[in-house]
Amino acid sequence: MIKSITDYLDITCNKYPEKISFAENENVFITYKDFVLKSKVIGSNIVEEYNLFKMPIMVFIDKSINTLLSMFGVLYSGNFYTIVDVTSPKNRIDSIVNTLEPKLIITDNKNIDKVEELQYDLPILNIEELKYKTNEKLLNEVKNRVIDTDAAYVLFTSGSTGVPKGSVISHKSVIEYTSWFKNAFNINSKTIFGNQTPFYFSMSISDVFTNIMVGSTLYIIPKVCFSFPVKLIEYMNVNKINTIYWVPSALCIVVNMKTFDYVKPKYLKKVLFAGEVMPMPQLNIWRRHLPKLMYANLFGPTETTDICTYYVVNREFKDNETLPIGKPCENTDILIIKDDNTLASVGEVGELYVRGSIVGSGYYNNSEKTNSTFVINPLNNAYPEILYKTGDLGKYNEYGEIEYLGRKDFQIKHMGYRIELGEIETNINSIDGIISSCCIYDTKNNLIVLSKQDYQITKDAT
Repeated sequence: MIKSITDYLDITCNKYPEKISFAENENVFITYKDFVLKSKVIGSNIVEEYNLFKMPIMVFIDKSINTLLSMFGVLYSGNFYTIVDVTSPKNRIDSIVNTLEPKLIITDNKNIDKVEELQYDLPILNIEELKYKTNEKLLNEVKNRVIDTDAAYVLFTSGSTGVPKGSVISHKSVIEYTSWFKNAFNINSKTIFGNQTPFYFSMSISDVFTNIMVGSTLYIIPKVCFSFPVKLIEYMNVNKINTIYWVPSALCIVVNMKTFDYVKPKYLKKVLFAGEVMPMPQLNIWRRHLPKLMYANLFGPTETTDICTYYVVNREFKDNETLPIGKPCENTDILIIKDDNTLASVGEVGELYVRGSIVGSGYYNNSEKTNSTFVINPLNNAYPEILYKTGDLGKYNEYGEIEYLGRKDFQIKHMGYRIELGEIETNINSIDGIISSCCIYDTKNNLIVLSKQDYQITKDAT
């Protein structure tokens, strides 16, 4: 019975032991056989030396294969992990540590000095100082105790207050989500991912965990490549990357620098994106240069593992139009609920609520916030059904697709009108020559302000 995401890794390792699982470049990579072995070494050490089970463990390593080994080592040990951005200011790390109360910090040679400078009274495990031995007996005992609703990781996001809050995601949610992702986009053993997002960001769940589920290969694209788009495409071509799942700003960098005038990706088949609104002018440039590719807009908060709706682009859009976020993922339901706790009809605006196995378990050590956003379905009086209340606004369009209308807390009322600041940004971004914009509301002066270099929209201008 599949109870843990590591069960899939074991199955894949038996099928493709010598295949590259993760790589940083053509010279730095690891096979599935070695990846499982080294992960189990870490897992064995955690169980043997620290006697931890179902406990939080902090991973303090910059984005690398070592990070991935630590993640899966923690999972093999029956515990759950939190990855911390090593470049974060100390006050943010302090906030995470105070909430998480980790029992162990995992790091490597490159980051050991940084960890020690943080001066936490916690044991530190340097994975590069471990002897290569596994204790299969102990790991099997742990495996038999793990159930699918156990936490796999806690991912911290800033939230509207700026204070990090930790979303708890179970093995069950990861398995359910990655199974959908695999089927929806035909991810298989021939897929070669080009990873862009940090491993402490929920988008990485999609390519990392689906990768080990199907036996594909994932390249960790060096961050510096995104500062030199021509080198980025060359990197993709050298490594025959055929599937990417990036934030729109990364996709925009490529076309804003007119990269396709010099080089194009030779092997790319699928372009998936999420995390922010994709500007239509830039997407249209991608589609004009590479018309045969699959393009898909994915949407979802961290609290739903990664994604809860998606839209595979299947028609033309003008530069001043906005992509829909589409339909719910398989075995997921989206309810658009109005302020009066009734379902919205086509064209009516309401808040997006999510139900299904992909919904997380709540916020770690934060019952107040959990109770305010993981709520009882107001439309079901028969039994308690938990929904995630996203705080996002949306509506159904004439195609039966969901359109994203911005955050509920970003809606303003100006001169008697309810206005979505995100809609203003979308229209401004469609103007030729503007790369991006940010719209805010100056409550003191009662002005809508658009910031884009020297552009500014005031009450008179609107």
